[in-house]
Amino acid sequence: MIHLTVEGVERDYEEGTLLKAVSEEFQHQFPYDILLAVVDGKLQELHKKVKEGSCVSFLTAQDKPGQQTYQRSAILIMMKAIYDVIGAENLTRVSMEFSIGNGLFVDPEGTFEWNPELVEQIKAKMQEYVERKIPIMKRSVNTDEAVELFHKHQMYDKELLFKYRRVSRVNLYSIGGFEDYYYGYMVQNTGYVRYFDLQPYQYGMLLMLPTQENPAFVPKFKEKEKLFHVLKEAEEWGRKLRVGNVGALNGLISNGQMNELILVQEALMEKKMGDIAEMIASQPNKKIVMIAGPSSSGKTTFSHRLSIQLRAKGLVPHPIAVDDYFVNRVDSPRDENGNYNYEVLECLDIKLFNENMTDLLAGKTVELPTYNFIKGEREYRGDRLTLGPEDILVIEGIHCLNERLSYSLPKENKFKIYISALTQLNIDEHNRIPTTDGRLIRRIVRDARTRGASAQDTIRMWPSVRRGEEENIFPYQEDADVMFNSALVYELAILKQYAEPVLFNVPRDSAEYLEAKRLLKFMDYFLGVSSEDIPKNSILREFIGGSCFKV
Repeated sequence: MIHLTVEGVERDYEEGTLLKAVSEEFQHQFPYDILLAVVDGKLQELHKKVKEGSCVSFLTAQDKPGQQTYQRSAILIMMKAIYDVIGAENLTRVSMEFSIGNGLFVDPEGTFEWNPELVEQIKAKMQEYVERKIPIMKRSVNTDEAVELFHKHQMYDKELLFKYRRVSRVNLYSIGGFEDYYYGYMVQNTGYVRYFDLQPYQYGMLLMLPTQENPAFVPKFKEKEKLFHVLKEAEEWGRKLRVGNVGALNGLISNGQMNELILVQEALMEKKMGDIAEMIASQPNKKIVMIAGPSSSGKTTFSHRLSIQLRAKGLVPHPIAVDDYFVNRVDSPRDENGNYNYEVLECLDIKLFNENMTDLLAGKTVELPTYNFIKGEREYRGDRLTLGPEDILVIEGIHCLNERLSYSLPKENKFKIYISALTQLNIDEHNRIPTTDGRLIRRIVRDARTRGASAQDTIRMWPSVRRGEEENIFPYQEDADVMFNSALVYELAILKQYAEPVLFNVPRDSAEYLEAKRLLKFMDYFLGVSSEDIPKNSILREFIGGSCFKV
């Protein structure tokens, strides 16, 4: 017999018992399917055997690792369905391009006619697999064998990826003979992936999946046309630069071409900012530029660089931070836990903001406030401003796209910009890099440098930050006049050197350790590069330090 502690309860099991069997005993305690186990602080799939003295807990799709496992498994099932319906001989590649809302955009390419009926066939095939509860098999092969296998199946991006991997073995997953590599764990069989939808969209299709909050419900897709075109543009530029995946990036680094890549990427970004400045300058009635975006998007550096471009167009920009209009801390709203909530619109003195901006538009002189974050109070330090014919306000804050913030300001005077770091890089064609991972790594690096915050602290508060973004930023992104992608195709190779030391410092017995370990494993795909060639005005400098701006 083997003695375990499972979900805080001591139990005895026969030697050789699988975690799957143990999970079935405790399933009634969970509202959703158990997908993974945490055994002595380590994630494990349910096909593993229990070991003497272990402490076991279970995860569902309401937990981040479980939700990621569900998504990963759905992608594997979809890939098999695509290859079975279209035929490997007719496919040149199938790429998981990017996420848009709660959908994943998939782009199959090859010698076949793409149409809505084909999407329905693929969806029906996926449903067939789910009903059959086909086992998802896992096998470990040495890296050289994996590279040969990927080459044989024409998965050249995976072949290139593992050319730069130090690990000696690779885990491969398969369904009914279809085998592929995926970054992370899988569910036990196809029957777990009951909730999904597949629908035609643009030149590909969307794989729709449940949210972490409600794993048994697939929300309807909400059209995000502007966001789609920005994401599409990022993918196209990645291909033009020949850096669509991590293997290609590592290849450039290995061949000594990183400096050229940095210069080209920064030049593309500078041109985009110049184009936006031209749009603004061509509309003399636009007197207020409003910039919003989620955490770690590089809003501050962007506003400085855009201001320089506006100056080059003959305008005189004046930066204003919406944060300076915070109400005094004692008057700030609190969240459900009694903590101050600085993410909601009500933490700002909206009335004063509108009065000041209206007065400026009317040609009046206004004394602008400065928020003292140490004292938690708004102060006045003699900062007076009067707008002349060439003056323009550049306002930055998370609520800038929300009309409730600037309710009294004429729409014809406002130019709205949405900025986010929309990662254009994939690990390989079937393993995408979530944009939230790129922003989280940026934030971990910046918090450690500027705030003395540990990676554990940043990981702990990240879900709260994300909830604030979902409520206060993302619903308004399509209202922007223009969207700007601040992600740099090379940045994770740079951030690796800064992120790894602080991630290794996350305690093994902490709740944040699993996430830290996942990020460390992810960063291991990249070859590291020195930051010495990064320009002083780069958005990346906002996070790693050395910026020529006050950020």
